[in-house]
Order: sequence, then structure tokens, then C-alpha cells
Amino acid sequence: MSSTTCPCGSGQLLTLCCGLYHTGRPAPSAEALMRSRYSAFALGLIDYLVHSTLPAQQASLDHDAIRAWSLGSTWLGLEVEQAQLIAGEPQHAYVIFTAHWRDDGGTHSHRERSAFVRNNRHWYFIDPTVELKLGRNDACPCASGLKFKKCCASYF
Repeated sequence: MSSTTCPCGSGQLLTLCCGLYHTGRPAPSAEALMRSRYSAFALGLIDYLVHSTLPAQQASLDHDAIRAWSLGSTWLGLEVEQAQLIAGEPQHAYVIFTAHWRDDGGTHSHRERSAFVRNNRHWYFIDPTVELKLGRNDACPCASGLKFKKCCASYF
């Protein structure tokens, strides 16, 4: 694994790139987390994909579907178009990217604008497919201590 190029497209060795985050180091930015998640899909690191998702959403993730997509696909590349940091506390960010893969159904590309939140030195992916039953005045699921309406409401 030490001579493997990172799947995220950085051109760096996996052990010096996304592999650092896969083994526990917090990603320093939303873009780094997004790249490491792409690499995790390519490498079949399902636990990492779950743990890098907003903790309040993790129990609702379909682990079997994530595993099937990850392992049933050949990951062909990643293009990052833009990473936008939104000031505030907690920090939020958007990353626009296109992921390419091949599976039994052919070759695919998926362009997405993903939302992320940073809390306690960790960035988390906010999964738009996981519904949270929250009112505007409930505590935010990112554990910021703020009300949902003042924090992550616009990202769901």
C-alpha cells in the first residue's frame, strides 16, 4: 500500500494523502474530507464512510447499499471543481465535484454539490438522503450547541 497512488487524484501516495485520514487523522478541510470519502469508496472502506458522515445521520445510513456500491464499482476518477468555506461557528462548506465509476450498468459520472460541517476539529459530510426529524428550534444535529434554524437548517 505504501507505493499506491491515492485514488482521489492528488498524485500523492495514498499513505501521504487520504490514507492519513482513513487511519484517524482529522481531515483539515471539507475538500480533503470529500477526497478521502471518494478514496474510501474506491478502497471499500465502509466504516470510514459511515464515521465521516454527520454523527446524527450515521445510524440511518444503509451500510449494505454503501458496501454494494463501493465494492461493485470500479472507481475511475474524481474532479473537484470548487471548495467554498462558509465563515461562522461551526464552519460549513460546500464542495462541488464529479465522480466517475463503472459498474455492471456501464460507465457513470455524478456531479454533486455536497455540504459539510466542522465541529470539534472534525469535518463531517451532511448526507442529503438521510432525513432528520427536526424542528427549527431543536438543537442542531451537528452538536454545535446552536438551534437547528441558526446552524445547519439550510444544508438539509
